[in-house]
Amino acid sequence: MAKDTSAEYDAIIKVCKDLFIKKTKDYGTAWRILRPASITDQIFIKAQRIRTLEDKKVSKVGEDIVGEYIGIVNYCVIAIMQLELAEDAPQELNVEEVGVNFDVKVNEAKELMFAKNHDYGEVWRDMRISSFTDLILMKILRVKQIEDNKGKTVASEGVKANYIDMMNYAVFALIKLGLA
Repeated sequence: MAKDTSAEYDAIIKVCKDLFIKKTKDYGTAWRILRPASITDQIFIKAQRIRTLEDKKVSKVGEDIVGEYIGIVNYCVIAIMQLELAEDAPQELNVEEVGVNFDVKVNEAKELMFAKNHDYGEVWRDMRISSFTDLILMKILRVKQIEDNKGKTVASEGVKANYIDMMNYAVFALIKLGLA
């Protein structure tokens, strides 16, 4: 049976967005206080925890890999939102505006994923989930270096492209983990 990548992607994003909106209703947009490096570090923490759980095979706090990958998707959306919000944007954004902005950022990531799938085929379906974890960690290290270089790159894509790639790797992992 052929896989419907678009439907699977949308199913994963629905789970991620539902949680994101619920947390926005609970906490507002407290994430607006985070500087770019702090968001990158939050993604790093989640990816490193996934890697630790993959290696140790046991969680002592009861949170699983699926929840961490969902967190990576949502923090990547936050990172892209923060990058693109005006400096004078209010700290508190309304839930509807956040939901619309979430959709815009995710649709951009989905379009890039389909463009890359066109060129690479769906090779990601044959990858190990641990490889997605490692690729996310590598992208985080790249973002940290770009941040340390004050956003300047010589021949590389910027931080936004890396956040989009991390988001898509996390979605692929969630599809492979059976969330879709």
